[in-house]
Amino acid sequence: MLREGELKIPSGCAISGIIDKEGKRFNGDEIIKSITLMHDRSNGLGGGFAAYGIYPQYKDFYALHIFYDNLSIKMQTEDFISKHFDIESAGNIPTKPVPGVKNKPLIWRYFVHPRNYMVKEGFVDEAEFTSRYIIKINKEYKGAYVFSSGKNMGTFKGVGYPEDIGKFFMLETYEGYMWTAHGRFPTNTPGWWGGAHPFTMLDWSVVHNGEISSYDANRRFVEMYGYKCTLQTDTEVITYLFDMLVRKHNIPMEKAIKVVAAPFWEDIERENKEVQNELKSIRSVYASALINGPFSIILGFKKGMIALND
Repeated sequence: MLREGELKIPSGCAISGIIDKEGKRFNGDEIIKSITLMHDRSNGLGGGFAAYGIYPQYKDFYALHIFYDNLSIKMQTEDFISKHFDIESAGNIPTKPVPGVKNKPLIWRYFVHPRNYMVKEGFVDEAEFTSRYIIKINKEYKGAYVFSSGKNMGTFKGVGYPEDIGKFFMLETYEGYMWTAHGRFPTNTPGWWGGAHPFTMLDWSVVHNGEISSYDANRRFVEMYGYKCTLQTDTEVITYLFDMLVRKHNIPMEKAIKVVAAPFWEDIERENKEVQNELKSIRSVYASALINGPFSIILGFKKGMIALND
């Protein structure tokens, strides 16, 4: 029998993803069934889902899903949101009692659009404007946490096994063309509602399994570009990396993948000179964005999902 220290298991997390390539929407039952099959790869300290295409009636608005610790911080945060965004609709996210889900925070949802004059005055586009204020809330408003912020998509997560979280949020009542799921087995951080996965920023969502040993270098790198990592979790920094590379730096997805999960030098040497020079340049400029595994990642965004393994 192997003893402690003789075998390292980086993580037992469960991940799953389902997409209809034709864009047809289906409810959350199938993704719940999928992640339930991996029940033993979770420990009940976190579960969650990301769904795309679920808010067609509000597709032009950012859907902010927010956890609150109490009514006081809720009022403060809502006052802040109303000063910077037009609120089309607001209300609590419907849930139902589930035995395995306890100590829930206040869970609210807002469909918002940045105030046009503020966007113009800031000389940024609406996505950058929105991301900056999401980060500001999560950094400065203790007891409030924006855990989802995309258009026509949403994240639903909490402390519990993923199948219980899916029932808690009644995901069978939502329809989307793409779903991802995560069953958490925390190794470095405690189980709390905001720390459950998926982690999102705007339309990006990430679930991952494994250990990102380069977390601190990655964190310092993205924080140079205005992000603030508040969760001490590698899934957060992976999400920020893709948002930075693709949205801020306009790097095509194929190249962004080679930044984050770069090929080995020996593999680069096998390519022709033009490709070699490109890959070497990428690795030189974005050396701190390279993530080290072992890991498995499912990246969700509006146009689809990508799976990465190392």
